[in-house]
Amino acid sequence: MISFFNEFISYLLLVIIMAAVAVCGVFTGKKLRDNKDAKAAAQTKAEE
Repeated sequence: MISFFNEFISYLLLVIIMAAVAVCGVFTGKKLRDNKDAKAAAQTKAEE
């Protein structure tokens, strides 16, 4: 029974770490995209 809990906790930690990496990736991607859009908007305004 202890072996089951050890494996369960091991997989639970793995899933939590993977979810944290995914969330960080989403926020980083959103920030990079917002910066790119702002730069493109500033360049478009400068051309006008």
